[in-house]
Amino acid sequence: MEKSARTRNIPLPERIRPKTLKEFVGQAKLVGRQGVITKLLAGARVGGLFPSLILWGPPGSGKTTLARIIASELKRPFFEFSAVNSSVKDIEEVIGMPLKGKRDRRAIRGRHQTDLLLSLAARKRTEKNVKPPVIFLDEIHRFNKAQQDALLPHVEKGTITLIGATTENPSFEVIGPLLSRCRVLILNQLSEKALLHIVFTGTKELSVKIEEKAKQFLVRSANGDARVALNVLEIANSLDPRAESLSLKLLEQALQRRQLSFDLKGEEFYNTISALHKSIRGSDPNAALYYLARMLEAGQDPLYIARRLLRAAAEDIGLADPNALLIANAAFEACDKIGMPECNVILAEAAVYLAKAPKSNKLYMAYGEAAKDVHEHGNLPVPLHIRNAPTKLMKAIGYGKNYDYFHSPVGEKKTSITYLPDKLKGKRYLKV
Repeated sequence: MEKSARTRNIPLPERIRPKTLKEFVGQAKLVGRQGVITKLLAGARVGGLFPSLILWGPPGSGKTTLARIIASELKRPFFEFSAVNSSVKDIEEVIGMPLKGKRDRRAIRGRHQTDLLLSLAARKRTEKNVKPPVIFLDEIHRFNKAQQDALLPHVEKGTITLIGATTENPSFEVIGPLLSRCRVLILNQLSEKALLHIVFTGTKELSVKIEEKAKQFLVRSANGDARVALNVLEIANSLDPRAESLSLKLLEQALQRRQLSFDLKGEEFYNTISALHKSIRGSDPNAALYYLARMLEAGQDPLYIARRLLRAAAEDIGLADPNALLIANAAFEACDKIGMPECNVILAEAAVYLAKAPKSNKLYMAYGEAAKDVHEHGNLPVPLHIRNAPTKLMKAIGYGKNYDYFHSPVGEKKTSITYLPDKLKGKRYLKV
């Protein structure tokens, strides 16, 4: 009773958050016996440098927990920020920047203020044997370029150990200079085995049992996110606090709708649309349906998907089945008319048709070669005999001379006529 009174206002994920690497579940490549973080911490204990890190992984995979454990193991001051509602100034305040005092102000006259302040801060910490703090910046990708630039000197001079967390690919979202000064560690989506262990710990904390079917449903629905699993577990328990065991019905009521991990703008978006396109290209209608459903059920704009199907029809099927482009275009127009959810089956029909259609990228390759010649040779002169000749002067200087429109009733097919510029005469782009 005393325990529940003390912790009733603390969310379950926070109550059971691991405090040590031994308690941490999942990410064995990072925290296992031979894990990267395990080795880095071991090196730091004997005087080695612990580097700044970028932790890249999906929601609920343990990024924040790992940052806290690292700071604890290093026995360093720990400050936690979210890039959503924090600024560089907030970070500078907790690490003693900008410095105050007459002596420091005199020292910086006429010189680069930031570098000197950082040097002074580092010197003061060294003199007092104070270790640099660990600064955890959640959603670091939300800091703009200027804000990320401002972190550079702090990381470079060692006045802080930065641990940034992001769900987005840092190659695109973190500036190069900062990325080069940090080690990027990838956290994977938690496995069902890891989630089962976490759910067990949660039920133990809540002093409640959970039915086997409910447990399996919860683990699958959490989609690798420990926070989602624990929050749903706690809500289900709150819906019927007197229940000795949580049923499937309670879990479904608590969840309402399965959480689908699909960022409509982030890397997951590009990965999934790429998977759809490649499944069509690889003639796998089942995989195409799966990735199509993943996007539509997560709320992706059906017209965007329809546009991608149009591209696939031309790029990967092309002249092998020209009807594919007609089908894809009809699907686009139908989706534009009726929208979701009714247009889901229309997109499914188009995706399956494209996946099962014969494939040819000859048209795609041919255009690529033609475009390459355009960029390489510039605007080569159009042969005179196929130029338009609307005036007498143009005819007099040879525009349209000897050209014969052989499809006309009185025309004759002149095989000697060439249409490409002289420099590209005989060039074949379309190899059919």
